[in-house]
Amino acid sequence: MPLLDATAHAFALLFSGDEALWRIVWVSLKTSILGLLLAAPPAVLLGYAIAMHRFPGRRVAVWLAQAALSLPTVLIGLLLYLLLSRRGPMGGLAWLFTQEGVILGQMVIGMPVLLAFTLAAVQAADPRYAETAIAHGASTWRVMLTVLHEARYGVMAAVISGFGRVISEVGCALMVGGNIEGQTRTITTAIALETSKGEFAQGIALGIVLVSLALLMNGALVLLQGEAHTAGGRC
Repeated sequence: MPLLDATAHAFALLFSGDEALWRIVWVSLKTSILGLLLAAPPAVLLGYAIAMHRFPGRRVAVWLAQAALSLPTVLIGLLLYLLLSRRGPMGGLAWLFTQEGVILGQMVIGMPVLLAFTLAAVQAADPRYAETAIAHGASTWRVMLTVLHEARYGVMAAVISGFGRVISEVGCALMVGGNIEGQTRTITTAIALETSKGEFAQGIALGIVLVSLALLMNGALVLLQGEAHTAGGRC
């Protein structure tokens, strides 16, 4: 199919409300958002703890947090496949080739992004906020909430960046989810499948959705950065 015809067909699929296409988009959004929601609390807490406390091996912890950003998603998929396979230690969950398995994979992929960005945001926050809270007798949790509120723009940027990473990855979703139609087929795995079949229209349509999501996420990130600069100027 010529490129122009495939593109025209892609837009027709998008605006006709094609059920199969929008089901794929729904599965991608569902697994990505749930995975990110599960990853956020432990990643933010751990990032805060590493940034605010001095302990033996802290430099190693910071190095590992930053190095985890470059882990190939296909390697994460392989490890999870081995864990979730019938003979693996988590085989009893029967999560392999299910949405639960894909959500677990998205959680593992998103966690390093949230951890590293939160760590950087908390380290960049003015230490006087924590010192003032401690001087006023604030509890440990209250101090943490005060510091995270100060670093809120960085934490929100971490969430946005994490979402961009999990929704655009293909290796882990393909290995753990199995690319099952209507169940675990995501935007990226569907694009790979349709391209291999020579069916470009649906792949282009899904690519348009993916690019639109990326533009929305980056637009939100730019707005957050502008708000952060404005807040910093007021201070």
